[in-house]
Amino acid sequence: MIYLFCGDDAKNKHNGYDIFLKSISGDMEVFFIGKNNFESMTVESFYSGAGLFFAKCIVVFTNIFEREDILSFVLSKLDLMSESNNDFVFLESKLSKPILDVFKKNKAEINIFELSKEKKEKYNNFLLAYDFEKRDKLNLWIHFRQAINVGVGMEELVGILFWKAKDMILKKDFKKFSERELVEFISKISYLLPEARKEAKDAESVFEQFLLEAF
Repeated sequence: MIYLFCGDDAKNKHNGYDIFLKSISGDMEVFFIGKNNFESMTVESFYSGAGLFFAKCIVVFTNIFEREDILSFVLSKLDLMSESNNDFVFLESKLSKPILDVFKKNKAEINIFELSKEKKEKYNNFLLAYDFEKRDKLNLWIHFRQAINVGVGMEELVGILFWKAKDMILKKDFKKFSERELVEFISKISYLLPEARKEAKDAESVFEQFLLEAF
């Protein structure tokens, strides 16, 4: 079965997703895949048959459609996923009608969460990247709270901070952080949200605490 949670109302979307995942997971194995650890061969193994150590599993994809190559691959394999014994859950931002139509064609359960016009506020996510680069803990926390309050998805914020840390390493920008600190930050933030949800923890609280203790 395929389940899709999408839209720009991040808060309600994540609440709905969290409740849903807890309701179906039970004792089943849950695997989390994002755009940074997506591998086509691994995904193929999930829809082609049962695993060696489990009869059925749940595969959760988060914001993978931000990459066009992944989007094309997944859309071409939705029919195989729909026929699989395993469940596939997609957590995405706003999607176009042609993409939604492909999900509908493959009998996906679609949940769309849209903000009303008056609530659609633009937020500069890069403020967090600037704060991190300057090692400004106070403003990083302030801008994190502001972003969450206007509905910015936590995966978006993770992506921005992941990119900034990686960019600093590539540019050898070690004025505020050592290379080791940046590598450790990248390693931890990559799995922060999936692990929090897998352990049934409040992902927002875990993310906030991580930022407060990151430096």
